[in-house]
Amino acid sequence: MKKDKELTVQGIVELTSAYYGSSVLFAALEIDLFSLVAREGGLVTVDTAAELVGCNRRGIGLLLDACVAVGLLRKQKGEYSNTDAAAAALVAGAPQDLTKAAGYNRDVYGAWGRLGELVKSGKPVEAPELHLGDDTERTRRFVLAMRGRAMGIGRLVIPMLDLGGCRMVLDLAGGPGTYAVLMAQAHPELTCVTVDLPAVSEVADELVKDAGMDGRVICRAGNYHEDTYEPGHYDAVTIFGALHQESPEMIVRILKCCYAALRPGGRVYVLDMMTDETHTWPPFSALFAVNMALTTYHGWVFSDAELYGWLSEAGFESCVTSPVPPPMPHWLVSAVKPAG
Repeated sequence: MKKDKELTVQGIVELTSAYYGSSVLFAALEIDLFSLVAREGGLVTVDTAAELVGCNRRGIGLLLDACVAVGLLRKQKGEYSNTDAAAAALVAGAPQDLTKAAGYNRDVYGAWGRLGELVKSGKPVEAPELHLGDDTERTRRFVLAMRGRAMGIGRLVIPMLDLGGCRMVLDLAGGPGTYAVLMAQAHPELTCVTVDLPAVSEVADELVKDAGMDGRVICRAGNYHEDTYEPGHYDAVTIFGALHQESPEMIVRILKCCYAALRPGGRVYVLDMMTDETHTWPPFSALFAVNMALTTYHGWVFSDAELYGWLSEAGFESCVTSPVPPPMPHWLVSAVKPAG
């Protein structure tokens, strides 16, 4: 249930310095601090950390204490250890590894400092092409970050998809191909065609091969703004974490292409950050709308009610919204192409 959030004066004071905490996290991840702690048997001192990382003793001491202050590390008798959450999510290779996913947030950190420019102009403060092909390293970090997010979210989402009996799935704007790999692994009879921009698809192809799934996950370079797909060829179409960068008109165009690609009775699944009809709840989704506007030409966050309208306009019926379990406030919307 939605709860309006009104800050106290103390809350306003805390909000003015909220970026301190994210800066601490990003700096710690830059030197892989939490993995270092894990490799050292779970405990480090300032001297040990400074020597192993090659950092200034005073500087890393301040960072270690700041990590304790924001709840990322524990400190006892001059020794630092990971919190349970840090061990689970901030150590490379951990069960809920978010180290790569956090790279995206670090890359857009500077854009948030230019929010005033967006307010005045209504235009993004950095070109989307930076992470979609123009800057090779930035693009690679973006794709790897999306892989990190998809690995965590996908384990929760894939069981929510009704793919029984499906043979062919079209995964639009599939990014690193992670969702396609997870779907194919969960359903041995399934072949997935995942489509994204050439620079993104190139990295995806590498990741799919590393996962040993290149025989059943096909990475196709394309552009869903312009592409059409084999008519009536697919049992399901997935669009995960992409439509929040599109205008309503483009969303309808993409959904109509999905409709044409599906066999009668086929299903489309849209996973995204969404809000209620007020566009203010959940709070994270409302803030994510700002993030998308800072970094894309049409970025925002739509409501599931708006998505229902676009799906209906494209010809779909039987729309259903299913919230994805925490920690991320994603919603999964499904709809069906009529069988008749």
